[in-house]
Amino acid sequence: MRTLTLCLLLFLIISVYGQEYKNNRVIILTDIEADPDDTQSLVRLFLYSNQIDIKGLVATTSCWMTDRVNPQSIQRVIDAYAEVRDNLLLHEPGFPEAQTLSELIKSGLPKYGMKGVGEGMDSEGSDWIIAELEKDNERPLWISTWGGVNTLAQALYKIDKTKSKKEAQRLFAKLRVYTISDQDDSGIWIRNNFPDLFYIVSPGDDYGTATWTGINMFVQGTDNTTISNSWLAQNIQQGHGPLGAAYPDVAWGMEGDTPAFLSLINNGLNYAEHPEWGGWGGRYEWYKPDFTNRKDGSSIVTIEPETRAFWTNAQDSYTPYTANEYGRSVESTGNSFTSDKVTLWRWRDDFQNDFAARMDWCSKTYEEANHPPVPALMHPDKITVKSGQGFTLDALNTIDPDGDSFSFLWFNYPEAGSCKQPIKVNGAENVHMVYYTAPKVEKEETAHFILKVTDRGEPVLTRYKRIIVTIVPE
Repeated sequence: MRTLTLCLLLFLIISVYGQEYKNNRVIILTDIEADPDDTQSLVRLFLYSNQIDIKGLVATTSCWMTDRVNPQSIQRVIDAYAEVRDNLLLHEPGFPEAQTLSELIKSGLPKYGMKGVGEGMDSEGSDWIIAELEKDNERPLWISTWGGVNTLAQALYKIDKTKSKKEAQRLFAKLRVYTISDQDDSGIWIRNNFPDLFYIVSPGDDYGTATWTGINMFVQGTDNTTISNSWLAQNIQQGHGPLGAAYPDVAWGMEGDTPAFLSLINNGLNYAEHPEWGGWGGRYEWYKPDFTNRKDGSSIVTIEPETRAFWTNAQDSYTPYTANEYGRSVESTGNSFTSDKVTLWRWRDDFQNDFAARMDWCSKTYEEANHPPVPALMHPDKITVKSGQGFTLDALNTIDPDGDSFSFLWFNYPEAGSCKQPIKVNGAENVHMVYYTAPKVEKEETAHFILKVTDRGEPVLTRYKRIIVTIVPE
């Protein structure tokens, strides 16, 4: 009966989204043991290992750990995952066997930065990246970098030296890199020497200026409960089986590396190929950062002027909605926030609750746990309207697999499209069908609208739909 329920749910999800989602494939580079947060991020990653196609788990160095790598620490987290995998499969299919994950553990060289790049500096980690790139697979290969990036740098060096120019360019075009700032001196080398490489980074080692710190920063004027140590203890660490128990206490910052894979999760909001659209991992724009007023952080990484454009910090302006006790169930707080970190922390409660729910899956039955709603549009997710024309968006067929009630919230995301003028809903924003009026435009523009559906289970879970409206002049 349970198998039938899961198969039916999977069929409904595929039907609603129009086609089967192809999981993003990724290789993780981690300086695990330099900071407890790498272990924290691995715990979360394995809870999404049925939605993210993990192709490698490479232990590396960084500016915080320059002469050793710790693949055995990756294995310890996998051992904890092995004990809960069967229970995870009660909730969603596709979680890989622990042995499959163990076979993906590789090591980079125990050398810092560019000292580990060049002739004779190959490692099983760099060779593994090349081997995965060479496979007959049309999907891009993401390199999610939680520490130093010299293992990737060596792979690029070897490809450049041993492949034809045409073949090297073909392989480079398949790469997608998201690095958590610069944690060794090979990051700037990669950007300088491979100017066309898809690369997301808040450059340098001044973490205070980095978008990814939005995952754990305390934000004045908002509720920060879901990043508190007491919340982590109750919802992640204690009473959730061996994988939760493997989640260490926060030392410097909670899960600073997790943003490097958050946007690979299939939630209806994330489109990893479009960092400028925004998602759980933040929003980024393509430009060459100004070196003026840049400063060194506290590590040994030396900063330099950038020579090329890449995906980097972008600002959102965000006004949260809060629950209203009487009348309309939600209202705008009127308290707006603007920064690059807003692009990430605006979704924080959603992805923290999602994490907590999946941690529940480690020990609870299907009936005891909560599962996310499935938004369903009554129309395509891309539509075209004329300047000044009214249009309707509707999600009447939205379902929840647990039979929970759920709420709707529609909003325009002006930073994600070319039309930067905010577009307000005509009426209530918390009903299944909303009506908008396209603004007057002089040239073709795009506007992004987000549907946020949140159930009333425990913990509350959210999924999204993104509608891209093309507005053409009359």
